[in-house]
Amino acid sequence: MRVEQSRRMLKEVLIVVATDAEADAFRKINGIKSHENGFHFGKCNITLLVTGVGSIATAWSMTKWFYSNFHPEIALNIGIAGSYRDDIKPGEVVVPVSDCFADAGIETEDGFMTLAEAGMEGPPFSGGKIIADSKYVSLILKFLRPVDGITVNTATGSLSSMEKVRKKFNPDIETMEGATFFYICSREKVPFIAIRSISNRVGPRDKSKWDIPLAINNLSERLKDILIMFD
Repeated sequence: MRVEQSRRMLKEVLIVVATDAEADAFRKINGIKSHENGFHFGKCNITLLVTGVGSIATAWSMTKWFYSNFHPEIALNIGIAGSYRDDIKPGEVVVPVSDCFADAGIETEDGFMTLAEAGMEGPPFSGGKIIADSKYVSLILKFLRPVDGITVNTATGSLSSMEKVRKKFNPDIETMEGATFFYICSREKVPFIAIRSISNRVGPRDKSKWDIPLAINNLSERLKDILIMFD
């Protein structure tokens, strides 16, 4: 009974991450304490969900988890991302305030048409995007940059593809899971935020120019700031 009463006093936080390497950004935070069912940090009771890469793995993992567990007070998506902008450099941690499925749509003789452009948009989309607008987003935007994200099934890896995407969506960052996280949290009516640390510039795929260690380290530092804010 005392354990249950203690847990109810904590803020229940779900952290969703695609890979175990990205999850290390959470695990390496000083003050994180593990227990049988998850982690504690300050007044936060935290569940860490590692989904696997991509929208399908994320959708399956999150849906299974939500239908088997309590709804958290806040869900937080963390990970690395590629930047479309020269002024968003590797190591910077940003907050996606909108996201969309950039390669979900219809091919026509005139080119690619999004589901929104085809009149097939439904909740929780607005103008082809899902918006992150919880009270937590407003708090975090006081110290981190807001960005518009896109989510893809195939990571952009050429100049021609990059230019097509930029012309169509004018995104700031690209991930392979963000819009799925936005979608499921919106449908489940769970307040959510996402933070992404830039590991590379979107373009011709050259991992020698990526800086994943820097991105993970900075992500860990900013994540700690956010968890302290929740405390």
